[in-house]
Amino acid sequence: MHISMRPEWMKPSNGIVAAVALAAALTLAGKAGAIDPPPWAGLEDPHLNVVPRTDAERERIAAVTAPPGDFSAPWPFEENPGGAQTVRARDTADAFSQPAANLSFEQELDFRVGNGMFRRLWVSPPASTIASDGLGPLYNARSCQRCHLKDGRGHPPEGPKDGAVSMFLRISVPAPDADAIERYIAGTHATAPDPVYGGQLQDFSLPGHTPEYRLDIRYDEVEVKLSGGEVATLRRPTYTAADLGYGPLHPGAMLSPRVAPQMIGMGLLEAIPTGDILAWADPDDTDGDGISGHPQIVWSTVHDRPMLGRFGHKAGNPTVLEQTAEAFAGDIGISNPLHPAGSGECTAAQTACIAALDGGDPEHGGVEIDRTGLDLVAFYSRTLAVPARRDLDDPEVLRGREVFYGTGCTACHRPTYVTHRLEGGDPASFQLIWPYTDLLLHDMGDGLADNRPEGRANGREWRTAPLWGIGLTQTVSGHSFFLHDGRARSLLEAVLWHGGEAQAARDTVVDMPPEDRAALIRYLESL
Repeated sequence: MHISMRPEWMKPSNGIVAAVALAAALTLAGKAGAIDPPPWAGLEDPHLNVVPRTDAERERIAAVTAPPGDFSAPWPFEENPGGAQTVRARDTADAFSQPAANLSFEQELDFRVGNGMFRRLWVSPPASTIASDGLGPLYNARSCQRCHLKDGRGHPPEGPKDGAVSMFLRISVPAPDADAIERYIAGTHATAPDPVYGGQLQDFSLPGHTPEYRLDIRYDEVEVKLSGGEVATLRRPTYTAADLGYGPLHPGAMLSPRVAPQMIGMGLLEAIPTGDILAWADPDDTDGDGISGHPQIVWSTVHDRPMLGRFGHKAGNPTVLEQTAEAFAGDIGISNPLHPAGSGECTAAQTACIAALDGGDPEHGGVEIDRTGLDLVAFYSRTLAVPARRDLDDPEVLRGREVFYGTGCTACHRPTYVTHRLEGGDPASFQLIWPYTDLLLHDMGDGLADNRPEGRANGREWRTAPLWGIGLTQTVSGHSFFLHDGRARSLLEAVLWHGGEAQAARDTVVDMPPEDRAALIRYLESL
């Protein structure tokens, strides 16, 4: 069931106007016996200890984030996309695994402990290693690191001997109506987990249990003619949930492929003021530029209110902590304070899975990873450093930057922000950052559509992916697969898959002189 809302708020010039307008546009409804709708507090960012900005700071921020007019030389601070968290770019697979440069000694200790838990291989219960048991019974990977290898991007399986350990299928079905959603947010597409397979398909299981499926991918090649006589070949995927272990999928099942995203800079993205993101939104394209990004709004379990979604391919989670907790439960089958079921993502229809032993520890609230452990993994995820830019003064890179801006790529891949000023020695505090994303949802056209809505994102919409570090993908991950499902084998292929709101920019890339196209890719490789 599609439930829509078309707010009439315009793209404002400051975040306060945006937040107030969004507050007026959003309403909440609960089940029968509805809960009182909590207010939308767009600028509060309740997950952060925020120090309000002064007028002088706002002026400084406006000046430092204004697009420069001179493209002939590197710009101030451009070399450090993560601000003071930036580290030297390494030419090894560890380039994404470094702690932020501005961590205190105590924070770096927490980073190291969190890293150990991120890499931990979980085992089946019961086990003598009490701190590490609780895997499954159904799962996609045995550790966070198995999906986010070296904290980089996942990839689709390449060949019959390559497993899909860093890729899986999300699944949902149409909900009968909004009342089926516990805390429905207006504008949300009413969906529910599959009654048998839940919210994602797991392709591994413990002994005695049957995996839910095997991911099968078939590619058809599509040629794209480019200016100058060049030709690019795209691969169009078809996904099948094969060898289903628990009977057929629901007749209305909607599947969406996802590869694990890179991990760098997440704490900085979390620290961007909500108002600054909302100020960029223009859902009705009131300025006529063809770009109509809108915010994802999701329910925060931790803060018991609707919040801006930031993380995941469709921005389905509001905070790093909630993204971490969901991944533990869904990907590894590890219970935690936010997802306390010992059987992980198993459904009531999977009776053997529900009845299986779990690794819940009574001394830690009966869950398999407690809040302390969850916080340490979340801290690690927040403080993975962004590597420095490379080759800033290379003439081709400089030309590529000019092409990137001139083609309109920055309408969605917003270059700069200044994060909140935060209390408590938070390393993300008041940093000028260059993530190249607006963190909004955009229609990317039929070619990239998964036809599976999620929250306020329809089946053609995706969150703008950050571009920082994208040029180090081959170095870190050993491959150059991009987009939400890894179909693109190069940055050029990724650009050519853009449609919908990005169609005009994509067509400009197709038609531009080959040397400009090469410069554009060279610039992306420098990020």
